[in-house]
Amino acid sequence: MTNMLKQLFILVCAFSLSASAQGKDVYKVKSPNGKLSMELYLGRNMEYAVLSASDTLVRRSPISLRLVGGTRWGADAKVVKLQERIVDDVINTPVYKKATVHNHCNELALRMKGDYSLILRAYDEGVAYRFVSHGKKPFKVESEQAVFNFPEDVKVHVAYVPVGSRDTTKQFNSSFENTYEHANITEWTKNRLAILPLVAETKDGKKICITEADLHDYPGMYLFNSEGKYSLKGMFAPYPKTTAQGERNVLTETVKATENYIARYNSGTAFPWRAVIVADKDAELLNNDMVYKLATPAKGDFSWVKPGKVAWDWWNNWNLSGVDFVTGINNETYCHYIDFAARHGIEYVILDEGWAVAKKADLMQVVPEINLPELVKYASQKGVGLLLWAGYYAFNKDIEGVCKHYAAMGIKGFKVDFMDRDDQKIVAFHSKVAAIAAKYGLLIDFHGTYKPTGLQCTYPNVISFEGVHGLEHMKWSDTDDQVTYDVTAPFIRMVAGPMDYTPGAMRNAVKANYRAIRHEPMSQGTRTRQLALYVVFESPLSMLCDSPTSYEQEAECTRFIAGIPTVWDETKALDGKIAEHIAIARRKGNDWYVATLTNWEPRTMELDLSFLGSGEFVAELFKDGVNADKVAKDYVREVVSVPANKRLPVSMVAGGGCVMKISKK
Repeated sequence: MTNMLKQLFILVCAFSLSASAQGKDVYKVKSPNGKLSMELYLGRNMEYAVLSASDTLVRRSPISLRLVGGTRWGADAKVVKLQERIVDDVINTPVYKKATVHNHCNELALRMKGDYSLILRAYDEGVAYRFVSHGKKPFKVESEQAVFNFPEDVKVHVAYVPVGSRDTTKQFNSSFENTYEHANITEWTKNRLAILPLVAETKDGKKICITEADLHDYPGMYLFNSEGKYSLKGMFAPYPKTTAQGERNVLTETVKATENYIARYNSGTAFPWRAVIVADKDAELLNNDMVYKLATPAKGDFSWVKPGKVAWDWWNNWNLSGVDFVTGINNETYCHYIDFAARHGIEYVILDEGWAVAKKADLMQVVPEINLPELVKYASQKGVGLLLWAGYYAFNKDIEGVCKHYAAMGIKGFKVDFMDRDDQKIVAFHSKVAAIAAKYGLLIDFHGTYKPTGLQCTYPNVISFEGVHGLEHMKWSDTDDQVTYDVTAPFIRMVAGPMDYTPGAMRNAVKANYRAIRHEPMSQGTRTRQLALYVVFESPLSMLCDSPTSYEQEAECTRFIAGIPTVWDETKALDGKIAEHIAIARRKGNDWYVATLTNWEPRTMELDLSFLGSGEFVAELFKDGVNADKVAKDYVREVVSVPANKRLPVSMVAGGGCVMKISKK
């Protein structure tokens, strides 16, 4: 196999059509293993269903696209050409949780009268569909009908848009960060939109994850239950008509008025995939590749992309002790961060918000306390790269100019923040930034944005995304349950792609002792939990949130964190249950890293390490100390031999974790 798509096209001269009792044509595509299938029903309306063997997972649900002017794709659809295809190739991934991805599915493309197509795909782990326009003239999409009808009152793990308004039209501007609620679909909070991905669970334990992929020039999808029934509907932000500079440090953009359509095009386009991922066991969601498989493959050479860790300033409030200078946004402070990174082999230091003059929205105006060329030179001498934070409004004013200027200076990339929307204009901004940054050899970390949809596959220099309820919330929230979130998001949000969660707190608190302190923040749960997050969470650009002073005082933990890879050759999900516990293993080279997390329940797990194969192995292990349920930073480091039967028990206190590096003797 090679990285080139090995596509087997089978032109169908005669296709056997089955008919429903209503006389509507039915088309079906099955997964390679034959267990999953998607059925498409054509008639007055276009409907699909998702089946697993004899079980209906998604019952007949309507889909369509309505164009401005009255045309509705999906109404009275007539097939003019049919094409089957087997996709069976191996994707070599430059930046991912595994070195290769086996992309194997069956595809059915139906060319319809009216110059559009519907493409169906069935993988062993899920199904997907997308519309494609073949038109040569400009057109506008007025609305999309994307419906997910369930056969029963399923339970859902849902993160609502974190906006207080009960007017759904006012929920399209948000941070895309919230914790999850678990309830029956009929108990959906009235008039609230939900963020993707979303996971539903059937009565027999199957998990159905709904998300989207290959989103480049179209608004992102939200889900909504407006009738209290067993059904979810897609909702989409309208196209901005007029916008204005926002008030949040004048770095955001506010939509003042909208058009009567959601997207516009000069000619044909491929619309995003609507994906329904199916897992028999919760743990399967921890290692799902479907969004990556559905994304447009990368073109060109991205071997220059350098993943790694980042010494971060903002979470720890630039807090240093034992130094002879006033800490803050100045060269002395950042030289200290650079020295720390160099000592520990940390690849990057980021200058977060504050290095550019405030309230100017001009990234060419640097505060006088910072001499960027000198910092870049100093960091380069130490073997450390520098990244810059950038607010959306300032960055969007001159993307090309900013990238060209700072790439020439030696800056390695940008953390772009405050998009806070996913209408067509903002989604297109992401793709534009990715392409321009790649041109200048720059990394991009999209913060303040929606979930990933495969852009990291198309442009591997897009190395991480926020859209996650990360550790930063511990700076200001006394009520959020971050421990439960940690064992929930990997099964849901992480299905979409990497998470810029920013772990690594050295001030840790048990449940009773935790409190939010903005300038000296702490984490919920134990010390070993913070170490384990670096293995559990996928993030090719992983922040060290705490200060160099704190890390130097915890040398043993710092050494271990600094040595954990951020991209992997292989990933295995060992065990897990949403909102309860996780066990995952990842390999880099000859070494395996294994991590476990629990919720607020103490837990003992027996890890099956049979994937190690034959031979003798030794594990460097960090586990909760005997008093970690009272003093969260209490931990034990030990080196143990892996038992010959490859079964290793681990115990965790409430809010605890365990992490180990396993090597062959």
